[in-house]
Amino acid sequence: MTEFLDDIRAGGIWLPDWLASAVIFAAVISVGLFAHRILFRLLTRFVESKDLFWRSLVSRLKRVVRLAMLAAALSFGATVSPLTEYQSATVRHFLLIFFIILVAWMAKTAKHIWMTVYLRQFKLDAEDNLLARKHVTQTRIMERVINLLIVVIAISACMMTFDAVRQYGVSLLASAGVAGIVVGLALQPVLKNLFAGIQLAITQPIRIDDALLVEGEWGRVEEITSTYVVLQLWDWRRLILPLSYFIENPFQNWTRESSALIGTVMIYLDYSVPVDVVRGKVEEIAKASTLWDRRVVNVAVTDFRETVMEIRVLVSAANSNRTFDLRCEVRERLIDFIRREYPEALPRMRAVMSEPPARDRRQAAE
Repeated sequence: MTEFLDDIRAGGIWLPDWLASAVIFAAVISVGLFAHRILFRLLTRFVESKDLFWRSLVSRLKRVVRLAMLAAALSFGATVSPLTEYQSATVRHFLLIFFIILVAWMAKTAKHIWMTVYLRQFKLDAEDNLLARKHVTQTRIMERVINLLIVVIAISACMMTFDAVRQYGVSLLASAGVAGIVVGLALQPVLKNLFAGIQLAITQPIRIDDALLVEGEWGRVEEITSTYVVLQLWDWRRLILPLSYFIENPFQNWTRESSALIGTVMIYLDYSVPVDVVRGKVEEIAKASTLWDRRVVNVAVTDFRETVMEIRVLVSAANSNRTFDLRCEVRERLIDFIRREYPEALPRMRAVMSEPPARDRRQAAE
């Protein structure tokens, strides 16, 4: 390109440096756009028979790759154009940083497409969504970790393009021990939750849509970020807890192994109630309910108190929400049955009235 300009000037055609640079930049931009169009036509035809990931990747990266190719073309144009050494270096430095940002953008886009396509095969609204919750939780936590790594690597690569950073690299490494201690102390909460997130993704004590009992509150895991967990409570409130909480504190996970749960209904009745009749009625209520999963129904006397006996009713359902509704239905229909058929079996206080001694009666008569 420089020889071409020299030939033009030798032929008597003179162009100022700024105009020659503009012509060169316009030429390389045109070549870059043409090459991008040809490249993506070939790629589109190539991925037509491929799976959804590759087709989506080519479609989503079209604009980003166009910018990257233009940056490369402009960098070449800045090298061959009649700019000063300082101007050429400045333009190429800026384009290099821009290219690094575009590469990070492409990596993040590819990661997002892959995870979206991967998660499409798992449905959280299924009856038994244990496998879906496991994969969704792992994927979303690792997605945030990967995002953080991409940003850190991109920023580091941009900083390394400056001579000052490379020049003082040895000094920075020498002071890395002291700096690491200071930074570690300052970022202790952040690093603590970051490593807790990685540990949660691997061990999975909680998952997305798990039913938890935490701090005396019942709710479902709505979101797991890189630093905290959002728990949607039964009354639509949100309980926000740091990731490290679930590593350091005990809590109840009602759906750790499966979505199905056994609900408990406790009722206290008089000793005169026929337990077999109560058992038969509970089985009748369970069979008539659309919430029961046809797995567990049980009635047992679990304790004797001074005035009543304790009867425990067990019924199972496919998930925690259905289990809660089934427990309420059993309570309502069972107490209605006992109130109508055996009202005397409801808890009551007994008192025995005895006559006073004869001497006390004589004294009262006098």
